[in-house]
Amino acid sequence: MSYSIFSPKGSLVSPEACSGCLFRSLVLLLVFFQAVLNMPARSHAQEGDVRRVHDPHIIKEAGSYYIFCTGRGIPIRQSSDLLNWKIVGKVFDKLPEWTKQEIPGAVFPWAPDILFFHGKYHLYYSISTFGSNRSCIGLATNATLDPQGKDYKWVDQGKVIESIKTDDWNAIDANPVMDEQKNVWLCFGSFWGGIKLRRLDISTGKTSADDTNLYSLASRPEPRAIEGAYIFRKGDYYYLFVSFDFCCKGVKSDYNIRVGRSKEITGPYVDKSGKPMLEGGGTLILEGAGRYIGPGHNSILHDGDKDYLVYHFYDGENRGVPTLQIRPLTWTEDGWPVPGEPLKNATAP
Repeated sequence: MSYSIFSPKGSLVSPEACSGCLFRSLVLLLVFFQAVLNMPARSHAQEGDVRRVHDPHIIKEAGSYYIFCTGRGIPIRQSSDLLNWKIVGKVFDKLPEWTKQEIPGAVFPWAPDILFFHGKYHLYYSISTFGSNRSCIGLATNATLDPQGKDYKWVDQGKVIESIKTDDWNAIDANPVMDEQKNVWLCFGSFWGGIKLRRLDISTGKTSADDTNLYSLASRPEPRAIEGAYIFRKGDYYYLFVSFDFCCKGVKSDYNIRVGRSKEITGPYVDKSGKPMLEGGGTLILEGAGRYIGPGHNSILHDGDKDYLVYHFYDGENRGVPTLQIRPLTWTEDGWPVPGEPLKNATAP
């Protein structure tokens, strides 16, 4: 994951600069166009606080869905129906002190992901700077996700894993995942040597001292554009979703979502044609079309008997702003994922 910042729109002219009817007419006209430009586009389905959502990762607690994404403090969005979203807070008021010492140029956390195990929520986040593999993955925990809960408190647990410039891998884009034996793993990686996997200690949420192997799951040839990994278990397989190509270029982004699968969480993962993901394989399941430019860095929600693909795209009708989108995910008879049409409100066209 790499991140770009989109500047807000400029403000209206000051009333002191004009007077009389001409001024009032001008203001009314400008207010109208400002409102039109700022209206959430209904046709992209999700509404509310859905703009400037980058690298969304989703989880459900009780009757609420929560999305964590890249941004200052790690913004938290909440919904009761997957359609209407609102910001309900953030994980950090300021960056933990250790992050400033390790990565002095870091501005805010990237690409958080969250998993419940050992009695609490474990949120993993990345600290890095653009284009560098001097990176760290940190951990914060909480007993509940409900901001009104009496036990609600994010506690930073510090660094989990790091990469340095001489490593051929990058410690960002963390994805915690539990296997069928209830072991917990951390999948991560961006560019360089591709997607990696480390076993975690379930009691601490940090790397295991019993299994210190760094497993390689997927990679690509130069320019090695692969990142945003997410492992999802379905039936007899673990599915490795990744994003190919480039994010963070607004309407010029060409991100796209690929997938492979394996019967073991440690691999080997192959795509639908049988090509190993370590050799650049990955079956395309979603690419840009129309206003939906560069979809990528997905997570998956399993909710009852339904699955959903959650990701950001760059809105071609709104200056390329990264925007949340959710699609139902179905599966073919031979076990490959197929995204449906984006979820829509009943009033959406």
